Amino acid sequence: MTTARKAACVLAAWVLVAAALSDLGSARAPLGSKPQREFDYFALSLQWPGTICASTRHCCASNGCCRSEPLQTFTIHGLWPDYDDGTWPSCCRRTQFELDKILPLMEVLNKYWPSLYCSKSGTCFSGKGLFWAHEKHGTCSAPVVQDELQYFTIALDLYFKYNVTEMLSSGGIQVSNGKEYALSDVIDTIKHAFGGSPQIVCKNGSVQELRLCFDKELKPRDCLTTSLTNGSVSKSKHCPRYITLPTYDPLVLANSTVEIMSQFDEFVVPTALYTA
Repeated sequence: MTTARKAACVLAAWVLVAAALSDLGSARAPLGSKPQREFDYFALSLQWPGTICASTRHCCASNGCCRSEPLQTFTIHGLWPDYDDGTWPSCCRRTQFELDKILPLMEVLNKYWPSLYCSKSGTCFSGKGLFWAHEKHGTCSAPVVQDELQYFTIALDLYFKYNVTEMLSSGGIQVSNGKEYALSDVIDTIKHAFGGSPQIVCKNGSVQELRLCFDKELKPRDCLTTSLTNGSVSKSKHCPRYITLPTYDPLVLANSTVEIMSQFDEFVVPTALYTA
């Protein structure tokens, strides 16, 4: 078996995330049946493993929460082309995901863009597949993005250039120490270091997602406010005044056995949202 073929087999074992995951949080509303036009901006959505992995009850080979050492940095959820009215395009081109194009990135994707769930991902046109194939948003990223390799490369470049974990640390906010931090301090720290207001999704008082927004030239910009993206989000469901970035104790696959879950865990939509 060739190296590329072995890599493809390994990557194929990474079955991930429920289709609803791309709609995570109340800040995003589906476009529906309206004709899709060119997007307005990008949202780089990052996940905080401590909040998500604390809810892990079963392990599988695809789940980054099941690694022997806990993940202690933000990981990538996706790079999403969005509209300024709070909707977003999806599945703009009927193209097949070409796995071989991203094989050179496999090692870094496994490390910084893992799934934190055990379920297969929804792909365009009612399909199921790999977590990275789930990034159907890439088909709507033209003219900035032309193919799979460019899409994932741009997302990774932005992730490393604007390292949120380092931004918070430089502002005196240490992740994974269980300490509560003022939400305003987290927002101000990111805004000062990044140059734009982030959007934060919380669950039970802990950060679950943090989103950085970029214009089509990939320059920082403010993310949309809650009132613009979804007027139904009540104040009681916003992130509280003090939030945490918790750690977790990983569940490890017994005897390193590769298990593929036949029954996927129920996905729980985050219950709180804040945008500056």
